[in-house]
Amino acid sequence: MLINETSKITNLTKKAIDYYIEQRLVSPVFLDNGYRDFREEDLEVLKKISVLRRLGLSVEEIRLVLKDETNSALERIALQKELSLEREEAKKAFIDELSMGKSYAEIDAQLRAIEHSQTIREKLLEGFPGYYGRFICLHFSRFLNEPISSDVQQAAYEEILEFLDNVPSINFPEEIQEFLIEMDKHISTESIRDIIEKTRQSIENPDKFLSKNKEVLKQYLDYRESEEYKSSAVYKFQGILREFNNTSGYYDVFIPAMKRLSSSYAKYSVKVEAANKKLLQSYPGIEKSL
Repeated sequence: MLINETSKITNLTKKAIDYYIEQRLVSPVFLDNGYRDFREEDLEVLKKISVLRRLGLSVEEIRLVLKDETNSALERIALQKELSLEREEAKKAFIDELSMGKSYAEIDAQLRAIEHSQTIREKLLEGFPGYYGRFICLHFSRFLNEPISSDVQQAAYEEILEFLDNVPSINFPEEIQEFLIEMDKHISTESIRDIIEKTRQSIENPDKFLSKNKEVLKQYLDYRESEEYKSSAVYKFQGILREFNNTSGYYDVFIPAMKRLSSSYAKYSVKVEAANKKLLQSYPGIEKSL
C-alpha cells in the first residue's frame, strides 16, 4: 500500500508518516521504483502511533511502548502523567491562593516541595524496573509533600538524589524477568495503590489486623515453609531484592535520608517498627519472611 492510501487509513499526514519513518518507528519496504510499500503490520503500528500521539505521548515514549511486550511502559507513562496532573492541580491552587493574598514566599516554599517531590518520584521510576519501580514511587510519594526548611532536610534531599543517580541496576535472571513481565501484565497502578492502602491500615491498627487475619497468617507461614514456595519465582525474586537492598545502600543510605527529609515518613517508620514488633511477638516464625 502506498503512502497516500496509508495516510487516509491511519489518519496521519504524509509529512507525519515521513517523520515516523525517519525516527525508525515504522519501516516500510522500498520498491524498485522508489515508492514505499506499507504492509499490514506497518499500518497497525501507524494506527497505534496516531492514537498515542493524540494522547500526548512523545516520540521517545511511543518508542518505549512499541518495544514493550507488556503494558509496563504504558503503566509507567500513565503514572507519570497522573503525577504531572497532580502537580498542575496544585499549581492552580497556588495561583488561587496568591489571588487571595497569600505571600509569594509561602507559595515559593510549596512550589519547591512539589519540584523536589517530582525529582525523587521520577528518579525512583527510572532507577527500578517495572512493577517494583511503580510500587516504591507510589509508596514514597505520599511522604514527599513537605517543604525543605532546614539544612538537615536539604542535605538529606541531596543524599537521596546521589543514591538514586548511582544506584546499581538489579540483575535478574531470565526466569525472574519473565516473572516480572507477568506481574506487570496483571498488577495495575490501582492494584498497587490498594496494596499500599491495606498495608497502611494494618500498620495503623496492628492489633485489629492480627486479630482479623489469624487464619490467613497461619496459612501464609505454612506456605513460606513449603518446598513449593522455596522453588517459586516469587521466593527467588524476594531473595534478590533483599540482597540488593542490603548491599546497594537502600537501607543504609536511602531510608535514613528519607527519615531526615520527611517527618511524616519518620513517623510512619516508627509505626512500621511497632507493628512488626507485635507481629513477631505473635508469630516468631515470620521473622525469616520479613
